[in-house]
Amino acid sequence: MKPAKFFAAAGLAALAAAPLAASAGEDQARPVAVGVKLAGDDGGAVLTFDLSRPVEGRAHTLTSPDRIVVDLPEVVFQIDPNAGQADAAGPVRSFRFGRLAAGRSRIVVALSARACPAGVGSKPIVAGAEASRLTIEIRPCDAAAFAAQAMPPDLSAAETQEPAAAPPVVVIDPGHGGVDGGAHGVGGAVEKTLAFAFSVELKRQLLATGRYKVLMTREGDEYVDLEDRVAFARNADAALFVSIHADTLSEALDVGGSTVYTVADRASDAEAARVAAHENAADRDPRKARAAENDPGVADILFDLKRRETRAYSHLISHRLVDVLGGATRLNHNPERSAGFVVLKAPEFPSVLVELGYLSNPQDVAALSSPEWRTRTAAAMTKAIEAFFAGGAVEAASTRDPGVALGPEKTASPDR
Repeated sequence: MKPAKFFAAAGLAALAAAPLAASAGEDQARPVAVGVKLAGDDGGAVLTFDLSRPVEGRAHTLTSPDRIVVDLPEVVFQIDPNAGQADAAGPVRSFRFGRLAAGRSRIVVALSARACPAGVGSKPIVAGAEASRLTIEIRPCDAAAFAAQAMPPDLSAAETQEPAAAPPVVVIDPGHGGVDGGAHGVGGAVEKTLAFAFSVELKRQLLATGRYKVLMTREGDEYVDLEDRVAFARNADAALFVSIHADTLSEALDVGGSTVYTVADRASDAEAARVAAHENAADRDPRKARAAENDPGVADILFDLKRRETRAYSHLISHRLVDVLGGATRLNHNPERSAGFVVLKAPEFPSVLVELGYLSNPQDVAALSSPEWRTRTAAAMTKAIEAFFAGGAVEAASTRDPGVALGPEKTASPDR
């Protein structure tokens, strides 16, 4: 079962989606599920969900058809809603999960043979951490045992309804906007305009799959502070954050190609440090920057395990993007880099920043200005995002186009 296995493996991303809080009011934030796995076990099966904090589950059986139902407090499922449909194990044919009503969520296990819930409980994933693993043990049983665990007859018809599976939320962040134009380049090219045009096309293609809820941090030419972009994604329960930008280099007009960045405390190289410093300084509200740096609760919220797992998850989507983008457009000489980008520092969800190209390079500007190039490159990014959520290996292009769609390749300097 590829989706389930992937999300369990990625899943101590646990902490990857945990909306931990700095205030008492936020302490009541809903637990988040970021990993799931189904495995056969001695004729039965074990279904596990990785959660940001423990939950208590209540299990019952239902007939016509035979099912096991596990009711939970409301959980944010940041998992592909199709994860439970790809494979079977033991008596489990498939499973579904989602929000049932305000304050309530439900897991429904469809059975291919009669079986009973033998146990439902949460245990810490790592000793001393809040992140927990909800385990549902399922064992073969006879008709009498199955009937004994039936959902009480006094429950209303509404109580037996199926959960509504919410699709993963992908937040696209078109860089800059409004008074902050970003980089300027050849022929009057402006970063904010090209980034927005590409983001619109990427959103269109992601929505066309029918698998995601897609939001943008700005829907027009308006200024949005860096911290507000992150807050927007956090409030939307984002499962993935993709920031879209373009770069420029006045001293090296032959440097070009796309680059994918992830966050790191220490930049991977001097070029990554330069790009991060440029993007972080873009019309940023200094009051918010100081508040974030001086907040005494930050160290408690962004604890190391959560940050490590989130960054591992971010590197996974970065690899997927580079693998696929190489077949659609020209990549930078060093296409995967990392640095301390403000918009990528949130511990709740994996994040990447894509520099589509260099506005100082005429070929890159021609490409970024081309609707055909945007369509093709957005399709490649959509393919990478789908592979990321499905957990399958992304199919690398059999041949890599060495040039930017509209012209011959330019040779990048060794340090780019």
